[in-house]
Amino acid sequence: MPKGLREIRNRIKSVKSTGQITRAMQLVASSKMKRAQDAARAGRAYAELLGEILDTAQAKVGEFTHPLLTKRIVKVRGILLVTPDKGMAGALNGNLIRLAAEQQNAVFVCIGRKGAQALARSGRKVLADFPVTDRANFNEVRPAAEYLLKAFSEGTVDTVEVLFAHFKNTMVQTPRVLQLLPADSLVNQAREFRAKLGLPEPKIEADERDMLFEPSAAEILNQLPALFFKQAVHQAVLESKASEFSSRMVAMKAATDNAKKIGAALSLEYNKARQAAITQEILELTAGAAAQ
Repeated sequence: MPKGLREIRNRIKSVKSTGQITRAMQLVASSKMKRAQDAARAGRAYAELLGEILDTAQAKVGEFTHPLLTKRIVKVRGILLVTPDKGMAGALNGNLIRLAAEQQNAVFVCIGRKGAQALARSGRKVLADFPVTDRANFNEVRPAAEYLLKAFSEGTVDTVEVLFAHFKNTMVQTPRVLQLLPADSLVNQAREFRAKLGLPEPKIEADERDMLFEPSAAEILNQLPALFFKQAVHQAVLESKASEFSSRMVAMKAATDNAKKIGAALSLEYNKARQAAITQEILELTAGAAAQ
């Protein structure tokens, strides 16, 4: 076989092998994508309901203050960067890391190896990083949220923000920075969080009923800021997981389609080269026979 034909055939085998790998990755991402999208959407409903509860409860209690809601002079921003552990997710990782690099006066806590590695290479300060599996259960996310609560309470950071990929649909995932602590009030925090997730304002009717808080309204409301914060962090991770698998599925599908196109083009080139080689051999045999 001529050298040119052998090279083309080897390239065809390589492209087909790559296409099989990307197709397998596409199927895996697709199977995880549906579960992650359902979890993200279910979490949004919980966030909206919690916001309604906060609105109603604070309206009944009146003025309410809490250390997690008290504003302070911002010297050091604390940012939770949520990225995938792996690549092959299109431009998702690059967009998140680029937005993180633009943040000033910030220290970082990371969920996801890609973000932690990129920040370490760039010399940015990383306080801690936490592993989270693809399912992103609340118990997996809670250590990171509690670490950030402790850092804020001790004054290590003056704000707590989360930088994550907001899931809009399978084709669109938008990097966002959302400040969680401090906030003016639980109500404003709930409304801002709903707005950033694209949720409608709750339609709360006037509730004239008397409410009895046990053991006391103050004790109950003192638990709500930390609860809402942990839920918001968990929701951001769920949004990021849905974005990751959606972006990876789309990227791997595009790679598989490109592999098919390149394979078809190489096959056509191979067939033309083979036909030319056969024609050349026939011409040489004919010329040899005519010379005799």
